[in-house]
Amino acid sequence: MKYSEIGKKIEASPTLAISARAKQLKEAGHDVIGLGAGEPDFDTPEHIGKAAKEAIDMGYTDYTPASGTDELKKAVQNKFKRDNGLSYDLNQIIISNGAKHCLYNAFQAVLNEGDEVIIPRPYWVSYPEMVKMAGGVPVFVETGEKNNYKLNIDDLLSSISQDTKALIINSPNNPTGCVYTGEELKNIASTAVEGNLLVISDEIYEEIIYEDREHVSIASLGEDIKKQTVVINGMSKAYSMTGWRIGFAAGPEEIIKIMSNMQSHATSNPNSIAQYASRAGLEGSKESVYRMVAAFKKRRDYIFEKINEIPQISCIKPYGAFYIMVNVENLYGSSYRNQKITGSMPFADILLETEKVAAVPGKAFGQDKFIRLSYATSLENIREGLQRLREFVLKCKRKPG
Repeated sequence: MKYSEIGKKIEASPTLAISARAKQLKEAGHDVIGLGAGEPDFDTPEHIGKAAKEAIDMGYTDYTPASGTDELKKAVQNKFKRDNGLSYDLNQIIISNGAKHCLYNAFQAVLNEGDEVIIPRPYWVSYPEMVKMAGGVPVFVETGEKNNYKLNIDDLLSSISQDTKALIINSPNNPTGCVYTGEELKNIASTAVEGNLLVISDEIYEEIIYEDREHVSIASLGEDIKKQTVVINGMSKAYSMTGWRIGFAAGPEEIIKIMSNMQSHATSNPNSIAQYASRAGLEGSKESVYRMVAAFKKRRDYIFEKINEIPQISCIKPYGAFYIMVNVENLYGSSYRNQKITGSMPFADILLETEKVAAVPGKAFGQDKFIRLSYATSLENIREGLQRLREFVLKCKRKPG
């Protein structure tokens, strides 16, 4: 029997694989410090949980419209207007089973076989696989530390071909934590409009931003770019609702309609109780969000300082999300307990198996000289994890010559 050629080309998520291995070690009794997870370590705000209980008590457990309830769409509509200066009709908004599902739907809706999608590297692990699942072709554009991991316009222009259909922008960024300025996004928007490129703008980390940085949605920079942009967002990161699986997208009516039609056959509808609770989240106080971001900033400052005190490794300061990319390339070619470190995969594997610290190899994000650490865990765990990382680095040995 011949199985799907597209399906056979899809790789499993490395971040989920690392988390699964760390969980196995914990269950076996090992003291594992998890610095790999992309999940806030805060509880869902109380008023959101109360709304979910209320939904259950009211019997709000039936099917909803496939693209989400009008009540939640109106809350999303108001959120876009209030926070981003964006006006959308309800038929330009879809509610899905997480921002990841929104992204998947968007690629399925806009791509045909062989269409190219420009993806700045390093990238979130699922972008290339989602593009391939829709029959598209990922085209990677290097960013690099010197440019703070941001897309350079000349590099963008040189990557555009007659087959280019879309461009992915992710700000604040996973895995780098970079945040694009309004001016930088204006240049990208002009290039997209001139080249008639769709922009898939992943803004899931919008609320998690530090210092004087400001989140700007590329769709807010003019009517022309808005007509060519699908904005992706959701409840998971800002509201500590990763398991609730509610995301939302807004964009051109025709694209949203295709996404909704496909979703109606794939999943019927997003979870009814989670939709009710998400409305409470969007319409309620953001105090819990602000407290969480303040805690993340304190952790970010600590992890940035301590990593740059460890010999042979380095990082640049992230200004959004809750990740930091650590350059460990200087250790390649060395060994730890007779195990050779040849890249980020062996580095992360050996670190987890020996020192019981979970990190995600940079290869998962298209940058093999890095590992990604998450500071979405307690300061106590971060301190212990970095101490183990320091000891690991200091014990790595190179062969003479």
